[in-house]
Amino acid sequence: GRGGRGGAMEAAKGGFVLSNLAEVVERVLGFLPTKALLRAACVCRLWRECARRILRARQSLAWVSALEPGPADSHALVRAMARELEKVHVLPQTVLYIADAETFSGHEECHEQKKARKRNSKETAIALEKLLPKRCQVLGLVTPGIVVTPMGSSSNRPQEIEDGEAGFALLFPKIDGVKIHTFHFSKDVKNRVFDESKFAEAGLKNNPDLRVVLLFGYNSWKPGATRFLHQIVNPLNEKSIILAGGQVESFTSLTSENNNVQPGDAYGVVGLAFSGPQIQSATVLLDQDVADERTAEAAMQRLKAANIPEHNTIGFMFACVGRGYRHYKTKRNMEADAFRKFFPNVPLFGFFGHGEIGCDRIVTGNFVLRECNDIKDNLLHGYTTVMTLIHLGSTK
Repeated sequence: GRGGRGGAMEAAKGGFVLSNLAEVVERVLGFLPTKALLRAACVCRLWRECARRILRARQSLAWVSALEPGPADSHALVRAMARELEKVHVLPQTVLYIADAETFSGHEECHEQKKARKRNSKETAIALEKLLPKRCQVLGLVTPGIVVTPMGSSSNRPQEIEDGEAGFALLFPKIDGVKIHTFHFSKDVKNRVFDESKFAEAGLKNNPDLRVVLLFGYNSWKPGATRFLHQIVNPLNEKSIILAGGQVESFTSLTSENNNVQPGDAYGVVGLAFSGPQIQSATVLLDQDVADERTAEAAMQRLKAANIPEHNTIGFMFACVGRGYRHYKTKRNMEADAFRKFFPNVPLFGFFGHGEIGCDRIVTGNFVLRECNDIKDNLLHGYTTVMTLIHLGSTK
């Protein structure tokens, strides 16, 4: 009948529009998460061009959080990533993931004489990396505790998870005007001298656009490790660069170096360097005197006074395992809540570790909080918390 023919004509019209009108195609494809979009890009040249434009425009950070333990065979973060990567709207170019040491590496003894969870951190790391795009640079850390903002909204209440299974992965797409480099400096018995040329390779030297360096030391208890850390940190201790981070249990992924397995006796530093003129950043140190709500909020007030724009900004919290609820006399989540009070829409991530790296410092354009008075800031601490904001530029 006629209805059938009319329907066919409508469908043909629809087909014509979807194979010829770029604006319409772009609107429709724009609803798709990245994985589906990449599949759609294979349909025809027009769709491929549209998909490419859409992906280029998706420049804001996404993240995956894991806060609930699940079955013993895999870590909660691996399951969350497998599920969420189907839904994200970015194409990750750099990924920083952090998971709890106890369950990620499988040291956990379950109660009631069940057999201990058999889990190997290398296998878990490989399972995670397999889920990510091939050319993506990945840095994975394992730490005693986790600070994480649940998925769904930047304004969700960040959680300090000091024990139990948890983790997160930050997914950075390609962002115009921002370069993120992963780096790794290690020292073992064989190489006595530190190779300075590696600094330049990592974009940490002769790089006027360098704004923020997140640094993580591993095997920091080994003799010589602190001295080595100073060798890395001191040349970077410039007033125009924000340095923040801490001592972690271990690092499990650094995709640029997957082939060279670390000798067991090595210690070193891994990290991420953020370069780009539009990046703004600020950091404050909560020292041992910060021991209640009032003093924690005063520190956040200092961070707020830096006036870093809050859209397209992430917060990092690197705290000592000796802080958290023990330090605040059984009051849990104190520092994360203080952060949320002053920064209602900035997601917060980080960890509890074995020592902190950081100081009070603000970098916005050429404005620097403190005049350089030739006294270098002391950057290595214990029993402190470092709170850092990184603004990645205004998104279109």
